[in-house]
Amino acid sequence: MNKLPIFNPIFGIRPKKEFAQEVVAPPYDVLDSKEAAEMAKGKPLSFLHISKAEIDLPEGTDVYSEAVYKKAAENFEKLIKDKVLIREEKPVFYVYRLQMGQHIQTGLVIGACVDDYDTNRIRKHEFTRPVKEDDRVNQIKFVRAQTGPALLAYKQIPEIDALIKKYSSKEPLFSVKGINDVIHTVWILDKEEDIKFISERFEKEKAVYIADGHHRSAAGSRVKKMMIRERGSNHKGDEPYNCFLAVAFPANEMKIWDYNRVVKDLNGLSEKDFMEKLKENFEINPLLKAEKPSKKREFSMYLSGKWHKLVLKKEPNTKDPVELLDVSVLSDLVLDKILGIKDLRKSDRIDFVGGIRGLAELEKRVDSKEMKVAFALYPTSIEELMAVAEEGKVMPPKSTWFEPKLADGLISNPLL
Repeated sequence: MNKLPIFNPIFGIRPKKEFAQEVVAPPYDVLDSKEAAEMAKGKPLSFLHISKAEIDLPEGTDVYSEAVYKKAAENFEKLIKDKVLIREEKPVFYVYRLQMGQHIQTGLVIGACVDDYDTNRIRKHEFTRPVKEDDRVNQIKFVRAQTGPALLAYKQIPEIDALIKKYSSKEPLFSVKGINDVIHTVWILDKEEDIKFISERFEKEKAVYIADGHHRSAAGSRVKKMMIRERGSNHKGDEPYNCFLAVAFPANEMKIWDYNRVVKDLNGLSEKDFMEKLKENFEINPLLKAEKPSKKREFSMYLSGKWHKLVLKKEPNTKDPVELLDVSVLSDLVLDKILGIKDLRKSDRIDFVGGIRGLAELEKRVDSKEMKVAFALYPTSIEELMAVAEEGKVMPPKSTWFEPKLADGLISNPLL
């Protein structure tokens, strides 16, 4: 049995052009059930009826119950039966462009080889949580398709850039507006020689990197094992379930935002004592207004209605790519040593705020007295992410916030 290439064309299931705007939905994990129900109101074709199917069941239904996955499958099958969604007759790639304001990134919708994920050629940088992984496995198992793509990054390849440019200058399959006014545009890439070229060219790459979607990727691996057991001697090794759905972008086009921290208390310290302890490792200067850090090793802190700039006095004495991250510096020197927060995953004294929400959200959380202090960080770079993944290490929780985000419902990958 020959191994599949790292990137493979897929039998995409996608909306017809005239329905694409009604189908497009935010990723399943950026909305809670209430928000999803509100957004899907009066929109029977919204993919939220598949990705958040609890909205079609009685309020209070457990989102991890079998009833939710069965409803998702029923809704998905109905969209296919009604020809709102159509399946490609042969495997193809797609070109996918995200545009948010002035920012544009253009990549490829692909089937990422599960074997390459299992052997860490598709590099990871995060732990997964069993409950979230189980949820994705069940969703895929019942719907019989992967409906939410993982986000991958690869080091820029000029020949792939040129091919993407060629296709993205044509008429798209569709162009739709998603949340945050992000424009999602998709082109079909179906010429045999170009499909072959893409698969062969990416085979030369030592590695690609999961930027976002570790649970989706891990679920793809588990579903493959499940399908091999289910199919027994009928398993050939080239079925769609041997890949997981992903969109891969050149790393130089991707945008990582800051991922900021808010903390409920000062661990029993007075504000004066807290500031004194900070001075051991940071220069502290008052800021006249809210200001994001302008470079690495700078942090903005909001405390009692005032902003301060913290600048690290001494570079960390380490070559460990995880310990060199600004999120690690803040965790080690402030959250752990001063505020006593040892485990970011388990502590209920800390919360995380994506940079797209702005510094005003940090002020709001502190001014409302819900939180005591907020820290704004300089964004982790894609190069730092790759360095951590290369060493097989894991980033601290909430280290990266990718925006713009991929949409659900535009392309799905069937299991068979």
